[in-house]
Amino acid sequence: MAAATDDRPVIAVTGARKGIGRFLAERFLERGWRVVGCSRDGSDLAHPDYAHFELDVADEPAVARMMRAVAKSHGRLDALLNNAGIASMNHALLTPGITVERIFRTNVFGTFLFCREAAKLMGRRKYGRIVNFATVATPLKLEGESAYAASKAAVVSFTQVLAYEFAPLGITVNAVGPTPVPTDLVGAVAQDKMDALIARQAIRRYGTMEDVLNVCDFFLRPESDFVTGQTLYLGGVSVP
Repeated sequence: MAAATDDRPVIAVTGARKGIGRFLAERFLERGWRVVGCSRDGSDLAHPDYAHFELDVADEPAVARMMRAVAKSHGRLDALLNNAGIASMNHALLTPGITVERIFRTNVFGTFLFCREAAKLMGRRKYGRIVNFATVATPLKLEGESAYAASKAAVVSFTQVLAYEFAPLGITVNAVGPTPVPTDLVGAVAQDKMDALIARQAIRRYGTMEDVLNVCDFFLRPESDFVTGQTLYLGGVSVP
């Protein structure tokens, strides 16, 4: 692992084992960043500048331990991508309470814990970039995704308030709202439902991981220090 005197930027990516999180971790490694990732399970991503932590993002002591480890090994944290998330595509009448609890624990509590712990480390240098993950399911008010859409609505509100709370620390907090991207999260959804969702976008296609990366890149730029509290939905989806 790189020494603490290494001045290359450090980025944390939650849900980095597969999907969008894995893609983002690999892209930043290619750019020479040092990357720390996490997921419930182990990762086969082998790179000298990558460290992986097995944890539940809603496990408060585990998240705190991870950030203490980052502080000890790298001495800094420049950016956080709160990508980890779960969904349940089901009618509210058929959704068990335990499913709603799981969704909120990962999507809301996990996002909160990582933002809080990351800000403690970022605040030491008065610099940081946080990008949370929203979803177009919220502004589109998608049927069958009430719990998921509500959890991400909480993330949007949380992002807006944190922008004010973290601004004195030199930390910006924004969110990206992807349209469906071909990953395991949407793979189990019926094609007719995906087609109907995409038809409500201004640009009627699936999103790509590069689309998500593009927005993250904008939010992470040092020149974006005057951009905070914003949620950028992809595909032309807008808030009514």
